[in-house]
Amino acid sequence: MIRDLQIRRLADRTQQSYVQAVAGLAQYYKQSPDQIDDQKVQNYLLHLLNKRNLSWSTCDLYAAGISFFYRVTLKRPASRFTLPPRRHAQNLPEILSAQELERLFAAAIHPKHRLILMTAYAGGLRLNEIRHLQVTDIDSQRMMIRVRQGKGNKDRYTLLSHRLLQELRAYWKLQRPPVWLFPSPDPCKPLHARSLHGLFTQAKRKAGIRKRGALHMLRHCFATHLLEAGTDLRTIQILMGHRSIQSTARYLQLVDHKRQGTASPLDLLKPPSVPLQQP
Repeated sequence: MIRDLQIRRLADRTQQSYVQAVAGLAQYYKQSPDQIDDQKVQNYLLHLLNKRNLSWSTCDLYAAGISFFYRVTLKRPASRFTLPPRRHAQNLPEILSAQELERLFAAAIHPKHRLILMTAYAGGLRLNEIRHLQVTDIDSQRMMIRVRQGKGNKDRYTLLSHRLLQELRAYWKLQRPPVWLFPSPDPCKPLHARSLHGLFTQAKRKAGIRKRGALHMLRHCFATHLLEAGTDLRTIQILMGHRSIQSTARYLQLVDHKRQGTASPLDLLKPPSVPLQQP
């Protein structure tokens, strides 16, 4: 199965999740997964959803991994297990204000950690894109950041902030990272994903920010704040690497309409000359 995943060049995290899904199925039934039929898989997915209370999206990822194993690796006919429809609409992410972002950056204990958070926000980067940034990806001449093999194994360019560039230059003079822009303690390896999640959570807690969200919320802030500044959807789609414009359009629901000059229709009504009487 791992060879099948690798030859199709699925993302590393997707490969790990798919293998974990099949391993979990085998452990649950204490059987080799090629001996487990569709009905047992269906029962397992319902167990994850109803007994372990995993989110619908997590269960859907497990179903995709198990389906890959049966369809591709074992070459079985089409599987007959499914998940019930999602019961609730997808929640919209919470967005940090400019003041909250500055508090978040200031709360980062280590200068390197502060720079990681600033880079994530300034470029609208995903977690793995931050981890795999190289020193040579910072193009100060064109004021762009090169993102190598982002989601879907696609390269793209995103914005390089002037403020971020100054911070990166100061950081490089002190640290001199050889390859990875933000290396782990072993300079030959990128920073681990758990470390990135941990430093964001710690900074958010220290800054007194109670809004829900992990490191990925900085990417949501990037798109929403660009929209509020008047950037068109197509440009934001390209900068974020979205395949579909629909993925970008969801940020229209998150913009601060006051900043865009959109008034409530109630405020457009002419107040009555005679005050309304109390009922």
